[in-house]
Amino acid sequence: MTVKEKNFISAVVYVRNNDTQISTFLKMLHEVLEENFEKYEIICVNDASTDSGPVSIRAFAENLSANCTLRILNMSYFQGLELSMHAGVDLAIGDFVFEFDSTIIDYSQELIMQVYNRSLEGYDIVSCGKANSRALSKLFYSVYNRHSDAQYKLKSETFRIISRRAVNRIYSMSQNIPYRKALYSSCGLKADHIQYQSMAGQINRKYILKNPIDTAFTALILFTDVAYKTTLLFTFIMMLITLGSSAYVVVVYLLGNPVPGYTTTMFLISGLFFALFAVMACIIKYLSVILGIVFNRQRYMIESIEKVTK
Repeated sequence: MTVKEKNFISAVVYVRNNDTQISTFLKMLHEVLEENFEKYEIICVNDASTDSGPVSIRAFAENLSANCTLRILNMSYFQGLELSMHAGVDLAIGDFVFEFDSTIIDYSQELIMQVYNRSLEGYDIVSCGKANSRALSKLFYSVYNRHSDAQYKLKSETFRIISRRAVNRIYSMSQNIPYRKALYSSCGLKADHIQYQSMAGQINRKYILKNPIDTAFTALILFTDVAYKTTLLFTFIMMLITLGSSAYVVVVYLLGNPVPGYTTTMFLISGLFFALFAVMACIIKYLSVILGIVFNRQRYMIESIEKVTK
């Protein structure tokens, strides 16, 4: 007979138009948690789904055991993965919190307990992900990790577990969390990562970010020195252009040839304006991010919270 864990576990699941997967996922998750934990809760964050996903969740809840509490957190409108999961973790009360950003199952269910057991070895944040990630993800992580001073490098992740201490640490660092993984990697607590080979080949695991490009750019601005280095690069390029233009003018003058200065002047002016606008773009982005963090008190909008277990 399995001795069940006494730690109270929360599992936050992102739900957005995935009614074909949600029942299978919840069945698998419930089996693992029921077998290994005395008490646990499942929080399904419904990010304004337009399919029958919430209906499937309510139907599934009718057969849950007394050990489980299942709640549906309904977002007021489509707000994307980051804000929705932020709201779900806010609602969670567990000693440990699982974050499932996707309901696609391409791993064995034993991996869930493997991640949990690793956290008991002294790691406040334990994630797992496929050995191979998409090309765009690799590019982003490569740029991010190269220019970030975070203690741990970002990697492609399928799900993770965070301790209550990690949750408290994150919210003490920032009331607004634009990109959770970046804060987890730089919060100063011990973290670990487990890689696995996908059981279903190359599944297109699509994470639903409301503004993926903006999210990536914001993460680079907030947590790396990419913008600063980019500004320095533009400054260096403009210095070379200025020196080259000056040398060209001097050579033409010494050779005694007439100088049709319009081309050189326009080339220099164009380069200066390009650099000016590039620097302004970085500054404006910095200011908008700071403004959003400092003054945007309403982090997300919730429509309702349903307790659907009996």
